[in-house]
Amino acid sequence: MTAAPGRRSSTFTRLLRHGFTDASAAERLLDSVELAPLRDDPVLLEALGATADPDLALLGLVRLLEAQPNPGARRELLDTLIAAKPLRDRLLGVLGASTALADHLTRHPEDWQALVTYESRDLHPGVEEFEAGLAGATDPVSLRVAYRHCLLSIAARDVCGTTGVAESAAELADLATATLRAALALAEEAAPEDAALCRLAVIAMGKCGGHELNYVSDVDVIFVGEVAEGADETKAIRAATRLASHMMRICSETTVEGSIWPVDANLRPEGRNGPLVRTLSSHLAYYQRWAKTWEFQALLKARPVAGDLDLGEEYVAAVQPLVWKAAERENFVADVQKMRRRVVENIPAAEVDRQLKLGPGGLRDVEFAVQLLQLVHGRADTSLRSGTTLDALKALAAGGYVGRADAAQLDEAYRFLRSMEHRIQLFRLRRTHLVPEDEAELRRIGRSLGLRADPVADLHREWRRHATVVRRLHEKLFYRPLLDAVAQLATGEARLSAEAARERLVALGYDDPASALRHLEALASGVTRKAAIQRTLLPVMLGWFADSADPDAGLLNFRKVSDALGKTPWYLRLLRDEGAAAQNLARVLSAGRLAPDLLMRAPEAVALLGDGDGGGLEPRSRAHLEQEILAAVNRADGAAQAVTAARGVRRRELFRTAAVDIVGSYGTEEQPAEADQGALVDRVGAAVSDLTAATLAGTLRAVVRDGWGEDLPTRFAIIGMGRFGGHELGYGSDADVLFVHEPRDGVEEREASQAAGKVVSEMRRLLQLPSADPPLLIDADLRPEGKSGPLVRTLTSYEAYYRRWSLTWESHALLRAEPVAGDEDLGRRFIELIDPLRYPADGLADEAVREIRRLKARMESERLPRGADPKLHAKLGPGGLSDVEWTVQLLQLRHGSAEPGLRTTRTREALAAARAAGLITDEDAAILDEAWVLATRVRNAVMLVRGRAGDTFPTDSRELAAVGRYLGYGPGHVGDMLDAYRRTARRARAVVEELFYGVAER
Repeated sequence: MTAAPGRRSSTFTRLLRHGFTDASAAERLLDSVELAPLRDDPVLLEALGATADPDLALLGLVRLLEAQPNPGARRELLDTLIAAKPLRDRLLGVLGASTALADHLTRHPEDWQALVTYESRDLHPGVEEFEAGLAGATDPVSLRVAYRHCLLSIAARDVCGTTGVAESAAELADLATATLRAALALAEEAAPEDAALCRLAVIAMGKCGGHELNYVSDVDVIFVGEVAEGADETKAIRAATRLASHMMRICSETTVEGSIWPVDANLRPEGRNGPLVRTLSSHLAYYQRWAKTWEFQALLKARPVAGDLDLGEEYVAAVQPLVWKAAERENFVADVQKMRRRVVENIPAAEVDRQLKLGPGGLRDVEFAVQLLQLVHGRADTSLRSGTTLDALKALAAGGYVGRADAAQLDEAYRFLRSMEHRIQLFRLRRTHLVPEDEAELRRIGRSLGLRADPVADLHREWRRHATVVRRLHEKLFYRPLLDAVAQLATGEARLSAEAARERLVALGYDDPASALRHLEALASGVTRKAAIQRTLLPVMLGWFADSADPDAGLLNFRKVSDALGKTPWYLRLLRDEGAAAQNLARVLSAGRLAPDLLMRAPEAVALLGDGDGGGLEPRSRAHLEQEILAAVNRADGAAQAVTAARGVRRRELFRTAAVDIVGSYGTEEQPAEADQGALVDRVGAAVSDLTAATLAGTLRAVVRDGWGEDLPTRFAIIGMGRFGGHELGYGSDADVLFVHEPRDGVEEREASQAAGKVVSEMRRLLQLPSADPPLLIDADLRPEGKSGPLVRTLTSYEAYYRRWSLTWESHALLRAEPVAGDEDLGRRFIELIDPLRYPADGLADEAVREIRRLKARMESERLPRGADPKLHAKLGPGGLSDVEWTVQLLQLRHGSAEPGLRTTRTREALAAARAAGLITDEDAAILDEAWVLATRVRNAVMLVRGRAGDTFPTDSRELAAVGRYLGYGPGHVGDMLDAYRRTARRARAVVEELFYGVAER
């Protein structure tokens, strides 16, 4: 009695040492009657300790022994288990990896005998051997039993390492082929009259077609039917459909033996909405006229597996030429990449980090990258036309389409991730691609993959390492060989041919692949550190350029910037080390002409695109801008040098604003595009308006100091008007202003007026001088008497004019007046002077309302450019900026005196105030706001893309596509963009008709 505790303690410790986690339970199982003969057998403990889950393996063994029909059978199993190491490893390996197969063995206790010996042909069985294994199945239940019997041997070879993951996946696909044939035979046996009417071919797709199936996966198929000789076509296709449906049910339905796997026919033409079975000619007609890019991508893996194999081969032969022409389709690469992004976006947020298949760095990234390259280069190189991912990757590397080192890393990562997927599914034989969270399950998976020291931590580390490799390489895989095509390679390394490089660039959307290759050669050739860093950067940069509407311009501009800054030590370091900088630069350089033009004039501004201490892409406040400009002015020698400095700051800040706008509109890998379009518009309007005000303040200081010293003989203020006063300037807007002055004490008005006039003339001259910096045009046409009146007036003169001569349109224009520079007190008093005019105490008289409406109608008919499509004119067209602004401003003129919220120069603020005051419904306000924001975005887009201002969509197709990308429309969706604009403008015009042109009293 005293020895028991000591013996127990020794056994307990031994069990823990062999990997058991519940040693107490394991002791009880070892003490069971069934295992009594082997209670202390070291061979058994060693074998159990070698399994993925010793506790699970021991429990499964006891259950299997209990299920044996008699003591003799139990004795035979135990004797064979100890005597035959192959059986011991296979059986215990399966029991320690799969509760589902343990359950099968318990229900069918004689099946363990399948694992006793292997003939050489059993080590790599094919379809023929699996068909023999299923031959005895006479109904769905017996088919499931036979299927599990065959699956048992595949799993045993897999967990013991006799076969690798690729071989196991191929065996699973062969077993699926044999199972589909057996299921179709059962269906035909049940309906021989249907079988006589038709020819039916089953085409495997997806992983089954690619010979790389999982343990539990939907088996994707397409059915092709033809008429048997002498039969009616309609009846034949109906018969084929019944056979196909029955075959699917045989495999998919749950019985007392469970199910096999779902058969999924949704990859067929028209998906689940299309007929289950089509004739070959019907398939071809669909693919030639209607198929999308992803459908040709799916056909890469098409393989006839069951039914009429001759018909299946005809089908594959007929669709293959269409598959290899898919890369010639417009926006081919963009379509494939968009499909990949859509898959990621549809993953529930809680699952993204656990997704082994679909998540970033997952199996699908490898498969998509390989398939993309196959479709581009398989047209000319038939060696690439494999449906198996790893075989295709090997062929791509051999042909120089993928770097060998990259291919080797991806191969290793893919095998590891597929092995993880297999082990996860094998446990319960359930279809899942999620890495479990339970530590015991993670421990089992880690041990099954040979990670024994710290299985959970090591599994996570290896998984993340391989996922990182995939994430880093999967897109670069497409671009890096383009550099190798123009660079010096090691002896024996395959090179992408010039024609293959040209094909790849065309597929990416480059119009001039020859020039693109010259740029790549200039950037990446040589042995300098600069060239080495460029070779690292360019594969990713090329992908970002390809995601734009003008990849050629992006690459050309990148070469120009690199040539200008290549010898500057911080430039390439910035792009290499600061994650956002390189992608931000790629976006900016390929989005249009304006931002690159601004950057080329002073390339060092590229530093703004980084994450460092230079302020990056954070907008700067007006006070900060004014402080910097005034400091530069004070340091300068003379007005010309001072204004040059001010214009330099303006150019840099315009670039910053454009870059922020482009990056926010396009989005990056880390930050999606800004969803609030109004926020983007407000940001640009405020930034450009503040920058213009600061530039005018600096220019005013420079001119006054140069001509008069510290004090001008007259107080001087600049009043912003129009979009400038409304904080709504665009990239190409002039600065609408009024100039007001007031003679200082003791100064004659004539002297003061002359001084003020000289200031205005000199400011306008200096801001328009030809230089590397964009000019700032000052427009004072909204002054009293328009172009006929003096450029600058005294405050007293303004007061006299407005009191005696002011017209309705001038009160209207003054709604946007706001001091922007100069004497603050004078500016404030000017606003006090005009407030009664723009917010009349009694509102507007009916005649004044009618006058405003007449002016608006005349403007619509006279100012629209000849030949312009009114429905697409963002400023003057129906539902455009003018419509919305005049409607809002009419409300301000009529109700501004009574509603303080309306006393603002900003359109969107005034519209919100009108809604809050009940002057406009929520729905109408939302419609007008949406139209105004969209029209403003269109004008900003045109300026960014073309480098010059415009109020309508470009006619050039590439420029139009670039506007679309800025507005959030992907490749091929320009028509959708124009339709959306017309629809938005049409709805806004309906509101304008009612609110602006409706009855006077609303």
